Amino acid sequence: MNGESQIKNGTAPIVEVTRADPGANLIAEAIDAAEDIVDPLDKLVARSVADPGAAFTPEVLKRFAILKNEDRAKFELLRSQLKKAGCRVTALDQAIAEERGDIRGGEATDADILIDLALTAELFHSPEGIGFADLDITGHRETWPIHSKTFRRWLAQRFFEATKGAPSSEALRSALNVIEAKAIFDAPERVVNVRVAELDGKLYLDLCDEAWRAIEIDASGWQVIHNPPVRFRRSRGMRPLPLPQPGGTIDALRPFLNVKSDADFVLIVAWVVACLRNRGPYPVAALSGEHGTAKSTFCAILRALLDPNTAPLRALPREDRDLFIAANNAHILAFDNVSSLPAWTSDTLCRLATGGGFATRQLYSDQDEVLFEGARPVMLNGIEDIVTRPDLADRAVFLTLEPIPEERRRSEAELWAAFEAERPRILGVLLDAVVEGLKRLPETRLPKLPRMADFALWATACETALWPGGTFWSAYCGNRDEAVEGVIDADPIAATVRAMMATRTEWMGTASDLLGALGELAGERVAKFNTWPDTPRALGGRLRRGASFLRKIGIEIGFEREGSARTRIIHIATAGKPLAPEMEQAQPSARTAERDTSDGLAPAQLRTVADHADGKPRGSAPTVRTSPLKSQGRNGADGADANLPDQPVPERKAWRACERRRSLEGGSYCRYRTSARRRGSRAGGSRAAARRCPRFAFA
Repeated sequence: MNGESQIKNGTAPIVEVTRADPGANLIAEAIDAAEDIVDPLDKLVARSVADPGAAFTPEVLKRFAILKNEDRAKFELLRSQLKKAGCRVTALDQAIAEERGDIRGGEATDADILIDLALTAELFHSPEGIGFADLDITGHRETWPIHSKTFRRWLAQRFFEATKGAPSSEALRSALNVIEAKAIFDAPERVVNVRVAELDGKLYLDLCDEAWRAIEIDASGWQVIHNPPVRFRRSRGMRPLPLPQPGGTIDALRPFLNVKSDADFVLIVAWVVACLRNRGPYPVAALSGEHGTAKSTFCAILRALLDPNTAPLRALPREDRDLFIAANNAHILAFDNVSSLPAWTSDTLCRLATGGGFATRQLYSDQDEVLFEGARPVMLNGIEDIVTRPDLADRAVFLTLEPIPEERRRSEAELWAAFEAERPRILGVLLDAVVEGLKRLPETRLPKLPRMADFALWATACETALWPGGTFWSAYCGNRDEAVEGVIDADPIAATVRAMMATRTEWMGTASDLLGALGELAGERVAKFNTWPDTPRALGGRLRRGASFLRKIGIEIGFEREGSARTRIIHIATAGKPLAPEMEQAQPSARTAERDTSDGLAPAQLRTVADHADGKPRGSAPTVRTSPLKSQGRNGADGADANLPDQPVPERKAWRACERRRSLEGGSYCRYRTSARRRGSRAGGSRAAARRCPRFAFA
C-alpha cells in the first residue's frame, strides 16, 4: 500500500520505473554504443607520425577502400598527407588494392593493379598534350613520358614487387591508356624542357646526372640544386655535364678552339653564352676552313661544353621532318662536313634560328599531328662557305679556321684529357657571364638593332664579365660586313647588279629588261648556269632575296607599278640617289603595297626622269633610262597621259640614239628596236619599246 500511495502521490523514485522498463534499457545502451563509434580515418595523419602501422589496421584499410570508391579527391588528399608524414604509401596502396578486391567480391585485375600503382606517381601533361609522370626514385624526382620505355619498366617493376608476377601485355597497354587519360584530363599542365629552362626570371641548366640535379642561375649567382621546380626531359644519348667550379677564366677555352683572330673568339664565346639561355634567337655558327683545320673537333668541344651527347656530330638530314625531330631531342644541333645547303634546308635553319613551328602527321592512318615549336642553336662546318642565301646569312656568325702547322698539332687523347680537366672551370666562368647578363639585360642598349637583336643585346649584357664593354659589338659588326661581300659574291644576280651599278647611279625598267641587261653583262657562260633565273618572275624573287644585302653596300632596289596597265617596274639606285616616287595618277594596288613592304621595301612611287635629272648637261649621254612625259591617248595605254602633249622626237631618231649608245658601249644591235619592228608600226609603239632600253637616251 505504501508503494501504491507513493505512486499516487508522485513521490516514487524514477529509478524504480526505469528498472521496471526493459525497453528503456535497450535504448540507453544503443545510445551509449553509438557515441563510442569513431571514423578510423580521423586523426590518422597524427597517429601515423607516432605509430607507422596505424594506417595498416584492417579497419583503416577497409575505410580507405570505401573512401577511394566514393570520394577519390578526398582519398588522394589524405594519401598525400600521409606521404608527407612519412607513411610508406607504396605498401599502403598495395594493401588498399587487396582490400578493394575483397570489397568487389573478387581479386583485382592486372590492369586495375597497374593503374593503382601508377597513381602513386605525380601525373601531368605538357602543352602539346603529352602525358608525363614524376617518379620518386631513390629520393630524387625523375620525369618521363607515360608511353616511354622507362615508365613502362618502372610500372612493371612495381607490379612485380606487389604481385610477384608479370603483367600481361594487354593489361599493360590498357593501363597505360587509362593512365595517360588521367594525366591529360585530371592532372595539371606543365612545360617540359630539354637541357635549359626558365621560371620566374631564373635559368636552370640540367646536369643530366643520375640524381637529376640542375644548376639554378639568377642575378645574384648560381648554385646546384636537387629537385628543381622546372621539369626536364631526357632523351637517348644525352650525357651529364660536370659540376661547375668557380675561379676560371675564359682564356682557358682559347687553346681548344682553332680561331683565327680575337674577334672570332669573342663571337664564338657570345654564341656559347647565348646557348645557355632557354629562348632564341640563336645565330647559326657557320665554320669554314680547309682540310685539317679541326672543324669537327671545334664543334665537338663546344657541344661537350654545353650539351654533351654520345653522337655530338651528325650528317645533315635529308628532310625537314628529320631536322625537327633532332631539334626536339637535343638543345644544340651540330652538323659535320656540310658540302652545300639546299634551299629548303636554308629556310628550315632560319626557322630554327629565330623560332618556328613544325607539324607532321603522327601516323599515316590517322589525322593526329606531332608538333614542335621553338628555337635551337645550330653549328655547321664545311670546307667551303656553305651559307650563301641572304636570309640565313643575316642570321649567322661566320668563322674561318686557320690551318694548323704540324709542329702545333696535338693528339686527340691529349687534347680531350686537357679539355676535361679545364671543363668545370670553363663552365663556371660561362655561368658567371650569364649571371652578369641577367643583372644587366634590362638596362642594356645598342646604337642600332641588327637582325638578331635579342642575341646582340644578351651578348652585350654578358660581355662585361669576360672583357671590356663594346668588344662584342665591334666584332659582330665587322663579321656582318664581311658576310655581306661573301654572300653577294656567291649570288650571281646580286654580283651582276653590283657590277652594273658601278658605272651608273640609276636604272629603271621591267624584269624582262633587267634580265636581258644582266645576262649580257654577265656573259653567256654565267647565264647558262642552273643558278641563273630563266624567267622575269624568278629574277624578281632573287632580287627580293638579295635586296637587304645590296642595300648594305649602297644599292637600293624598289618594285613599282606604272600606268593603267599596272606594269611592274624595277627601280635600282645607288646611295645618294633616292628612288623615284610614282605619279599620283598611278598608285600601287593594296596587294602590291602589302607584298612590297613585306620585303622591307617601302612602296616607293614612280616619277618621270628627264635626261638632265641627274645634274648632267643635256649634251652628255646619261646612264639612266629617261622617262619623259608622253601621251598615250591614241593607243589607250594610260588615260592619265591622254591630256599630255606628244613628244616631238621621231622614232627613227630614237632608234639611232639607242643604236649609237650601244655602239659606244660596245654592245650588240638593240633587241628592243627589233622587237618593236616585229610588233608593227602602231603609233608610238615602236618608240615606247625603244625607250625601255636601259641604254636608250634622246639626242
